[in-house]
Amino acid sequence: MFFGISHVDVQVTDLERARAFYCDCLGFSVAKSGTGFTDVDVGTFALRLTRVKSIERQVSLRVQVREVDEALAAVVAAGGTSLYDKTRTDDLEWMAAALDPDGHRIILWRELTEDEYDFVPELPKELTWNADAEDLLKSLLKHVPALFRALARRKTTRVIEELAAETRRVTKEHVVRGYILSSAKITRGRLIEPLKAHGYDPADYQAEFDEEPG
Repeated sequence: MFFGISHVDVQVTDLERARAFYCDCLGFSVAKSGTGFTDVDVGTFALRLTRVKSIERQVSLRVQVREVDEALAAVVAAGGTSLYDKTRTDDLEWMAAALDPDGHRIILWRELTEDEYDFVPELPKELTWNADAEDLLKSLLKHVPALFRALARRKTTRVIEELAAETRRVTKEHVVRGYILSSAKITRGRLIEPLKAHGYDPADYQAEFDEEPG
């Protein structure tokens, strides 16, 4: 019966100005134009910018950006008005807000990377871990780029617990072996320096470095 949201209507008093703001500044593209309106493609639906004599209702749009402070500066430079500068939310996001030239609220946001957290995420573990083993893995994972760290945490924890399945208790030895085995063979050379930094000789784990991924 329903096919999904196709448009969000945005009333504007100056269609050319609004089109420049949403396309030139925010980087969206014109999908369709007609008498008194322009449809702007924003990815999963369209904004229909509709020319009116006066704004009768405001909308609020959340726009995901690469860097919040840079995006806010660009919005202000394009005729927007800043409401508040970049702030960190309790939901682990950076957020700022502005008004477009017609007074519609633009929320600019992005998720924090793990490097910006003030805590270390817990491991998705199911077995019992020695405290020093858990600390070791958390420290080793800091060497993984933040963008890929959540995935690495899940995969590495799973491989480590597979190694410890018989004893049901994870030790530092399981962590080192699982840390190596969970990585693609072609990229295992990147693990040498982190292991050395933690006091391990990679030569002692040559069998793991040479083993083909399961």
